[in-house]
Amino acid sequence: MKFGHFDDKNREYVITSPRTPYPWINYLGTQGFFSLISNTAGGYSFYKDARLRRITRYRYNNVPIDMGGRYFYIKDGDTVWNPGWSPVKTELDSYECRHGMGYTIITGQKNGLTASQLSFVPMGVNAEVHQVTLRNDSDAPKDVILTSFVEFCLWNAQDDMTNFQRNFSTGEVEVEGSVIYHKTEYRERRNHYAFYAVNTPVDGFDTDMETFLGLYNGFENPQAVFTGKMGNSIASGWQPMAAHQVKVSLAPGEERRFNFVLGYVEVPQAEKFVAPSVINKAPAKALLEKLTTDEQIAEAFDALKKHWDNLLSAYVLTTPDEKLGRMVNIWNPYQCMVTFNMSRSTSMFESGIGRGMGRDAPQAQHEALRAARRIAPHAHRHPARADARRGDRRHSRMVGIDGARSARTEARTQASVFLCRLGKSRRKRSKKEANRPPATMSVTATSISAMPSPSRAVSSSWKITTPKKTAVTGSSAPRMAVGVEPM
Repeated sequence: MKFGHFDDKNREYVITSPRTPYPWINYLGTQGFFSLISNTAGGYSFYKDARLRRITRYRYNNVPIDMGGRYFYIKDGDTVWNPGWSPVKTELDSYECRHGMGYTIITGQKNGLTASQLSFVPMGVNAEVHQVTLRNDSDAPKDVILTSFVEFCLWNAQDDMTNFQRNFSTGEVEVEGSVIYHKTEYRERRNHYAFYAVNTPVDGFDTDMETFLGLYNGFENPQAVFTGKMGNSIASGWQPMAAHQVKVSLAPGEERRFNFVLGYVEVPQAEKFVAPSVINKAPAKALLEKLTTDEQIAEAFDALKKHWDNLLSAYVLTTPDEKLGRMVNIWNPYQCMVTFNMSRSTSMFESGIGRGMGRDAPQAQHEALRAARRIAPHAHRHPARADARRGDRRHSRMVGIDGARSARTEARTQASVFLCRLGKSRRKRSKKEANRPPATMSVTATSISAMPSPSRAVSSSWKITTPKKTAVTGSSAPRMAVGVEPM
């Protein structure tokens, strides 16, 4: 069965069935705020460290699989469904998920109503945006209820899964207007909080999981969604979460957008509170002011796309082989940049609580250096502090942000190992060659089909053109032609 296809023009993988062999995920974020999102909107978010700053909860061994994420429920009459099919799993009239460069778009259609969910992490902002678009494609007016959902993690992901005697007593929230603030342990020992907001007045909310779901219900049948009535609950212990409910009327052909923002802020110790038990919300409000209107969301999304255009233009392969070009120009550098940001610390199999950065990390860093030099030209100056003094390193090392380095800083540390070694060999070259610019290079292969294995390599003519218009020609296997780059 075919589950999707590549869209090379838009640099996207298009999934056409929600029933993939396993959840197919994308990574969002490039700086401090990161997220995993599956093709059915499952996954979680964290700030720098997936263990110590886990923002939303995710259960890796859950049954059924991939339960928990950023869900949007739509109640249209007696029918309840999700744009991404899960968790309600109502059969949709159409479904599509587009995993792109740092963003995901999930679109579903049911009974003449189309719902689209654009998810991405804007550049320079510690937040995750979910823009939900509802469009009435029927010939009759529609009155629907849109309900959002995220479940908060109590920050330390490992402790969150084990210390229940304590955890069920610590959850705290505040609600102001359309913003739900998660402030567990903020009063006692933390200087950070998370929040979930929507840019429209809400008709109801919930922050307590039991009130929202019902004690014996799951994500597939939350009682607040199916009854269309929220409890306006304020969590005190147990399982804090955030859900907004918005009643929407749509004329035939009408379209409306709602901008949901999941954010994270830190506050100086002396400025944590504005009144007893009332947190300082100014940093959160300042962040939300940047991501409220449709125009602001569009501008932030465009900036993210330009960021990836810049990275992926650092090295361009022109070849008649469609699959080779797709791998070299899009998905291999994208995967390597994800590893540059997060190493192998978190995925659908790595829980983010125990692996961290280690010996395997540099294996994927080298390819990312070509693009990373455009956004982190001084990454090689970070000392290789993760190494032992004698030069070796552990297979896995967990480093966090409580008295340690962020995932991104640690990834750069791994990259510095390569760059230091590279610098030693580079200094042996002539000054003229060493100063050659590492800008965009075009590779033109005249007779490349599929990449052959070394034992069956077939010679082909190749030509490499540098920005100085100098050219080197010769005969070699295609594998060799692809790997040449001026340093």
